[in-house]
Amino acid sequence: MDRRKVCVLMVLWAMAHLSSPGYGLRALRRTTGVRRGSAGLSGEDANGVPLRRSKRGWMWNQFFLLEEYTGTDLQYVGKLHSDSDRGDGSVRYVLNGEGAGTLFKIDEKSGDIHATKRLDREEKAYYILHAKAVNRFTNEALEGESEFIIKIHDINDNEPRFTKDPYMARVPEMSDIGTSVIQVTATDADDATYGNSARVVYSILEGQPYFSVDPDTGLIKTALPGMDREVKENYQVVIQAKDMAGQMGGLSGTTTVSITLSDVNDNPPRFTKTLYEFRVSESTELGGAVGVIRAMDADIGENAEMDYRIIGSDGPGMFDIVTNRSTQAGVIVLRKPLDFERKRQYSLRVQVENVHINPRFFSMGPFRDEATIKIIVEDMDEPPVFERASYVMEVKEDAARNTVIGSVSAMDPDDKKSLVRYSIDRRTDMDRVFNVHAGNGSVFILRELDREENAWHNISVIATEFNNPRLFSRVPVYIRVLDVNDNAPTFATNYETFVCENAKANQRIQTVSATDPDDPIEGHRFLFHLAQEAAGKANFSVRDNKDNTAWILTRRNSYNSLQKSIYHVPVVISDGAFPQQSSTNTLTIRVCTCDREGNMKLCNAEALTARAGLSTGALVAILLCVIILLMIVVLFAALRRQRKKEPLIISKEDVRDNVVSYNDEGGGEEDTQAFDIGTLRNPEAIEESKQRRDIVPETFFPPVRRPVLPPTRDNNGDVRDFINQRLQDNDSDPTAPPYDSLATYAYEGNGSVAESLSSLESVTTEGDQDYNYLSEWGPRFKKLADMYGGDDSDRDS
Repeated sequence: MDRRKVCVLMVLWAMAHLSSPGYGLRALRRTTGVRRGSAGLSGEDANGVPLRRSKRGWMWNQFFLLEEYTGTDLQYVGKLHSDSDRGDGSVRYVLNGEGAGTLFKIDEKSGDIHATKRLDREEKAYYILHAKAVNRFTNEALEGESEFIIKIHDINDNEPRFTKDPYMARVPEMSDIGTSVIQVTATDADDATYGNSARVVYSILEGQPYFSVDPDTGLIKTALPGMDREVKENYQVVIQAKDMAGQMGGLSGTTTVSITLSDVNDNPPRFTKTLYEFRVSESTELGGAVGVIRAMDADIGENAEMDYRIIGSDGPGMFDIVTNRSTQAGVIVLRKPLDFERKRQYSLRVQVENVHINPRFFSMGPFRDEATIKIIVEDMDEPPVFERASYVMEVKEDAARNTVIGSVSAMDPDDKKSLVRYSIDRRTDMDRVFNVHAGNGSVFILRELDREENAWHNISVIATEFNNPRLFSRVPVYIRVLDVNDNAPTFATNYETFVCENAKANQRIQTVSATDPDDPIEGHRFLFHLAQEAAGKANFSVRDNKDNTAWILTRRNSYNSLQKSIYHVPVVISDGAFPQQSSTNTLTIRVCTCDREGNMKLCNAEALTARAGLSTGALVAILLCVIILLMIVVLFAALRRQRKKEPLIISKEDVRDNVVSYNDEGGGEEDTQAFDIGTLRNPEAIEESKQRRDIVPETFFPPVRRPVLPPTRDNNGDVRDFINQRLQDNDSDPTAPPYDSLATYAYEGNGSVAESLSSLESVTTEGDQDYNYLSEWGPRFKKLADMYGGDDSDRDS
């Protein structure tokens, strides 16, 4: 077969397979030979060189395969063929690439390609593979490896899906038709470039006639005018998205859009009543609430905010109205005191208005309302009221007792005009200097006054109703004590004056001034002169300077400190007021030795002593302090001696067994006073001197010792008799404590042949001991011999 026939057969074979379902192979066959011109085949080029067709091998385009194949047989893809294949089975076709061997299989002999699984274009839209033909026996490549593509054809197997479900949207109420609300979007996974599988069209299933949707963009708009939030606030709109351009058989998806109408200020506030009435007590404090009014507004949020104000009142400034922003209520508050007796009723005109007004809805106004408020004042029993807020009174300090210095006046403001009783708040007059007449309010003095001690007195007068003492009021009374010239002037200070021995006559040695606690209106005017009794024999003179000062001058040329070291000059100081007061003040002048310039060098010792001496008052104060300290020391010593008894019984409830242990260690054989063993030898010796065991004894008196019985068989008998006797004594002892205690008795018994070697047993009483030998021991023991020696008569004396 020549080459022309081979080409025709290849084209016919390709056309036959392209027309078969599922086959999309388009290939250019491999050709050889010379290229022919338009007039035929030419075997030479322009230079006359013969031309031969070069070997091109095969070239692949692409195969096409439908997705979601549902047949029972394997889906046929296409066929590979090489010019080298003579049909003798020597050619083997090999397939590599994406899905080779798993999704796609090739018949090695025939080159037929089949798909082994259902393919989904939305998962993968195409596959790239490589094919080659090799010699089956030598495995040598007969053709070079070529690349081809298997594309998956889309079918409409995915419905549109919205990006949200549900959608939330808000639109103002009363919006115009066509106002945009929200845009919804749906996507289709199918191939948008192949057919109408991914072309989506929107439509509204629920929500007419209030809303509409653009079929191409999914934009939702209002479709009805005048939608009122106060009538219906929430709407549920169902939107459908359908592919295939909305044609029959297309797939669809839906979503819900929740649309809320937002509020606008399209409703004015309105009072629920045209007349409000409140009752208020006349005792209501300023700033207190009188009543609350509330206007209703169908809007919400800031569109419902309103302001209240008083636009008319028959009591200007008496009341005010404040808006409570949390409740949007108007609170009427009191600004001035109420008085039932003056005015018993008030009338107010109140207006309420929205704060935020939308000009678009002016036609629906006015956005305000008015109402009338009637306030009735209720009478209360009020305390008395003073005519003045405070009183100022004056009284001279020399006024006699019971002198009336002024009066206060108060009255009951109520209609019954109850009588008023006056009294002074004693917390403001602790010394009871003043008093007030209970009936007429006259204030008088009870004690003498002293302006120099207290120039002002501030007291409070209380006015109480006779019928209701719980109702009272008080007023401050300021009392000024006027000055009276009742104090004599004195020296302004304690002057320390000295005169030099070499002083000259008429020499100034001191300038004195005076002070007076009185306070005359025209000021002080002091007069100075020497006392009359000292004028005749005066060594010094006084010169009044007419300026409330005076000079002390010498009247001789020299002074001798040895003859007289101290001079006392009596100076009389009087004031110029009426009645005139005067006093004699003594100026002490010391005579000192001075240098030529008049500076003091040395003064007489007596003068120095007088200067450093203490006054009588200081000495008395020091003596009193010493006496007080001595009394404190004596009292402290007495308290320590008279210590309080300590009961051994701590509590009456304590009935437990108690063991009292006395760890008393003796002083040895030389200690003859610490313990007398004769007590145990003669138990009856201490019966008369038993001490109470429940208290600590104040003093200790040594027991009277009884003579010890001579040892016999009876008292040297069984110790059991001794113990039984002691038990009996304790049981009958009225001073024993009211709880069990452990008593220990050390009894050694009698009858030892060797007897005791202890010096304690040598004698049993002090009278048996002879201490006369102490006088023979020398002067060191003379004191002991005097104490213990001698006869009993000497001791008693």
